[in-house]
Amino acid sequence: MSDSLSSEEMKENIAAMETRFKVQGKDNEIQILQDEKKIQELSIRQKNTLNYVLIGGAAALLAILALGYRNYKNRQKLQQQRITELETQQQLTATEAVLKGEAQERTRLAKDLHDGLGGMLSGIKYSLNTMKENLIMTPENAQAFTRSIDMLDSSIQEMRRVAHNMMPEALVKFGLDTALRDFCLHISQSGALTVSYQSIELSHIQLEQTVSVTIYRIVQELINNTIKHAAAKTAIVQLSVAGSILSVTVEDDGKGFDITLLQKSTGIGWSNIENRINFLNGKLDIQSVNNKGTSVLIELPLS
Repeated sequence: MSDSLSSEEMKENIAAMETRFKVQGKDNEIQILQDEKKIQELSIRQKNTLNYVLIGGAAALLAILALGYRNYKNRQKLQQQRITELETQQQLTATEAVLKGEAQERTRLAKDLHDGLGGMLSGIKYSLNTMKENLIMTPENAQAFTRSIDMLDSSIQEMRRVAHNMMPEALVKFGLDTALRDFCLHISQSGALTVSYQSIELSHIQLEQTVSVTIYRIVQELINNTIKHAAAKTAIVQLSVAGSILSVTVEDDGKGFDITLLQKSTGIGWSNIENRINFLNGKLDIQSVNNKGTSVLIELPLS
């Protein structure tokens, strides 16, 4: 009985031990599974972190590349603007040199015509008049002689007109306001066109001679175009100063024209007007209506 009880007790102990080992083994398996799960989660977190770092690095690289490209395009644009400014400056410098050279040459030619050729023609006329008093001529010869002197008078007047157009004496001596007033009066007296002249606050400013000559040539060219093409009866020339802007207005009551044709124009006259306005850094506005006339407004900054 004792052996039997000991054997049963031993079996129970063995069974209990086996149960404990099984439970402990399951606990160990569970612990191992939990550890493996933690390792997997840690690995996943590391992979996610690495992915985030790679994505952030790629985004930063793309942003750097985009900023670099934008900076490159901006530099390229600035360089192009600088090149355009230099080209414009060179054109303005060339235009200024041409206009100054033209003004100097016109002044020289006008002086040579007036003082040189004009003096010679006047001397010839005086000599012929003196000879006429001392000569005995037939009526026919006297009449021919008188016609020759009249033709000489006409030549002297034409020479003076050409010299005046090249460089008006009033412009050099008295300034732009007086010169334009005389020019408009001369056109009106010729009968080609009735021109009214107005100036507002112009006498209060001092203009360089190159600027004055350039404005005078612009108005002269616009009035000549009106006489040639507009079939107008009257015109108005107005110069006004407001603040730091000098406005030049030339209006007529002619037949008008399509202003889009100016872009295709190959005429030297209009090209000269545009070049002179660009030289003065001015702005041009043209309004024209069929059978209602044309208005040209030029705004020039005063420096």
